[in-house]
Amino acid sequence: MHNLILRLAAVLTALCLMQVRVSADGRPPFRYGSVLMEAETGTVLGGTDSDVQLPCGTMTKLMTVYLTAKAISAGTLTEDTPVTAPPAAEAQKGAVIWLTAGEQMPVADLLRGVIIGNANDAAVTLACRLAGTEQAFVREMNRAAESLSMRNTVFTDCTGNDAGNLSSAHDLGLLCCALLQYDFLTPYFTTWRDFLREGATELVSENRLLKTYEGILGLKAGHGEQSGYTLALAAEKDGMRCAAVVLGCEDTDERFTYAKQLLHTGFTEYHVMTPDFSAEFLRPLPVRHGTETAVLPLSGDLRAVAAQNGAALSCEILLPQYAEAPVTAGQPLGTAAFFCGDSLVFEVPLTAADSVEKRDMRASLGILLDNLFK
Repeated sequence: MHNLILRLAAVLTALCLMQVRVSADGRPPFRYGSVLMEAETGTVLGGTDSDVQLPCGTMTKLMTVYLTAKAISAGTLTEDTPVTAPPAAEAQKGAVIWLTAGEQMPVADLLRGVIIGNANDAAVTLACRLAGTEQAFVREMNRAAESLSMRNTVFTDCTGNDAGNLSSAHDLGLLCCALLQYDFLTPYFTTWRDFLREGATELVSENRLLKTYEGILGLKAGHGEQSGYTLALAAEKDGMRCAAVVLGCEDTDERFTYAKQLLHTGFTEYHVMTPDFSAEFLRPLPVRHGTETAVLPLSGDLRAVAAQNGAALSCEILLPQYAEAPVTAGQPLGTAAFFCGDSLVFEVPLTAADSVEKRDMRASLGILLDNLFK
């Protein structure tokens, strides 16, 4: 009996840790994951099971949008570039804007279709325009995920229809932070209702908070049999941008409730600050066997950080006792480490301001004689 009780306790504990909730209609339970991030710095401010790999469903399309935005920023495409729909677009099911093979539509309208209307055919059309085939584009998606440090992400298509698309709340939060750097996307992400083909095709966003949430920056809502109800939501308040991602919700209301709670935490409990640090904190570093006796360390660029209200940043200078000549301007000398409490927030390199040559025999003898006759 004792063993049975222990087993039951272990099962109950595991269920609590996994955030598993059995649905009323008997569907397989979803695993819940969430994250809250400060969008400018990518600092994680909160969340639940944020690094757990989960089905991401139509959140996959955020990567399709990201690669399109990169192409526009690089000049490969413009928002007015006409794109021809491939046969693969016409074959798409689910949410579509009814593209037919050979039909042309500008990039801007295809982005509206993907972002506002969640259109699979618009996503495939952009993918084929950028990489030739959807399969080639998927490889680009996974390379981009790796470059963004999305370590728990695997993409298998550009729409999210395939159950093999996996990610985590934290990974998708990183993607949202990257997307928010493209200001020209904001009108797409913040539009609740729009039209294509001169009013013939209506688009309505699943993200109902676009109509009511103050300071909303968008991003995307979705749902699917494997992923449950999902939401990526970003907003700005008092100069601070936050992004929240929730995955695996049981119903549409739950995702909006959780995302709003996360954003409320960010805006009421955190602030963005830049460390108070100047060159006055740095003393010249002695140089041995050099034509100069010391070299001044210079700090790399400081960045803003998100910190809890009332928290202060401290700095620890990490330098050796001396540098050995020769020293080259820009040579790494040490680091300045910034802490919030006991947690390391970030580090910046300390480098040599000037070059110091190594003394030759004549210079060493001259210094010795000067010291003797002083």
